[in-house]
Amino acid sequence: MKHPTPPIPQPRTQQARMHVKQAANVLELLEYFARRRRPATLAEMSDDLGWPRSSTFNLIGTLADKGFLYEPRVRGGYYPTPRWLALVQSIADAEPLPEAVHQLAAEIAGETGETTAVAAPAGTYSIFIHVVESSHAIRYITRVGDRIPLYASSVGRAILAQYSSSEREALYRRMEFERFSETTYTSIDAVEAELRRATERGYHQSNAEFQPDLAGVSLPLPIGQRRLSIVVAGPVSRCLGRRPETAAIIQRGIRRFADALNLRSCS
Repeated sequence: MKHPTPPIPQPRTQQARMHVKQAANVLELLEYFARRRRPATLAEMSDDLGWPRSSTFNLIGTLADKGFLYEPRVRGGYYPTPRWLALVQSIADAEPLPEAVHQLAAEIAGETGETTAVAAPAGTYSIFIHVVESSHAIRYITRVGDRIPLYASSVGRAILAQYSSSEREALYRRMEFERFSETTYTSIDAVEAELRRATERGYHQSNAEFQPDLAGVSLPLPIGQRRLSIVVAGPVSRCLGRRPETAAIIQRGIRRFADALNLRSCS
């Protein structure tokens, strides 16, 4: 009797890559529904996301079985269930931003007229965790969850400034220092030099380093043990020449909310 050939075990690294890809697909699917804002069939998801039909079927089936996707109408496609919101809300409630941070960002946005955001470190990136958009028709548009490399913007460098030299060195070893524009700092020495200039200046600034035609001003926002930063950004034509004035507005706002924010020294 001929015995079936046992499956060949996949190398551990190959299995790890597959698992990481599956995790990335789940996140990509959520972003897809956030853009689409209506149910999608398996065929639509496969075509729109460029996934094989079999992989799409397996992923959607798993998420539906776990209660994360449902069919609002029979054969009308799938849509995320409120279970996602409940999980995210539970996570956010465990470590919410102080209400004073929301008030600070709103006041600064109102006084400057520009988009104001609060960022936190996420590996070698800064990630926006609170955003107040400008009311101008032409403005800096960003969303909670958007990421920017720490080295490539004032908001990231205001976070880097809160790390020790040895901590920054460890982060630098993981960075690729990609050039996004002619003004991007693309070496450790260049970033460190700009951090020193920011210390002398009293604030961090940027000029179209990561996004074209965007100027920004940032300051550290060290709340308790959290290394956050706050940034005001907008079109170069409107904001570049106002950076010192914008920095003064942010500094005054931080001083007003210092007690409520439980700020610690960055030194």
